[in-house]
Amino acid sequence: HFPPSIRAAAALWPSESGLMSEGGMRLQKILSRAGVASRRAAEKLIAEGRVSVNGTTVLEMGTKADAASDDIRLDGRRVKSAETPRYILLNKPPGYVTTRKDPQRRPTVIDLLRGVREYVYPAGRLDYDTEGLVLMTNDGDLVAKLMHPRHGVERTYEARVNGVPDTDAIERLRTGVPLDGRRTRPAEVTLLHRGHTDRDSLLILTIREGRNRQVRRMCQAVGFPVRALARTRMGPLRDARLKSGMWRDLTADEVQALKKASGGEHKPRKSAAKNAKKKRP
Repeated sequence: HFPPSIRAAAALWPSESGLMSEGGMRLQKILSRAGVASRRAAEKLIAEGRVSVNGTTVLEMGTKADAASDDIRLDGRRVKSAETPRYILLNKPPGYVTTRKDPQRRPTVIDLLRGVREYVYPAGRLDYDTEGLVLMTNDGDLVAKLMHPRHGVERTYEARVNGVPDTDAIERLRTGVPLDGRRTRPAEVTLLHRGHTDRDSLLILTIREGRNRQVRRMCQAVGFPVRALARTRMGPLRDARLKSGMWRDLTADEVQALKKASGGEHKPRKSAAKNAKKKRP
């Protein structure tokens, strides 16, 4: 929290500054709308003391500012006004980290988005060794809703596992298995087919939460570790024709369906209806 002296001074500042005033917009929402980070990630940036308004470092959650008139900075760089929303569907190959920047300098999903100028970031994560669909966007409000557990947005995976799960194992996956002392939500699980031998088989799993390495850990918990994993659907989004390492913009209908699935009913902007032609990085 700000010291009393700063809070007192803030009360005397002109109203157009917006800092610590009743007007304006919450800082984490401004950062989210500017495509800097999701709202939750923006709160972490504020807590780390990396955000300033009009030269003053902000540490208090709920601080308000005016995006149009205030000088809002992240790590010393000015935060630009909200960009036009962009929604990209990427088919992530194995061997890429689902983040904008990796401390270990491994390849990231951003490396696959050559030609994309907007500051987009992934909605959720896929493990380094997992492949499949990832939504990349600068719409922080949508990301926050998609990731919130109460909306239960479905994610479907194809898991190649060691061995052939029996009826008991599949039922345990469906009803929930304990992970970190908390049982997973009910899931849809289908044994699609066995491999050429009984050494492996293919499971289709649909979950409605996104814990860390959840599908891998669920299968491990019932005795059938995952050999290969791919996400084939995220909410209403699927595209079997999108090749590994390629991306495309969502259509306006897809954006609308995604917002509806995340609990929002607002209409997509016309800019979202970009050419859905697949792009090669």
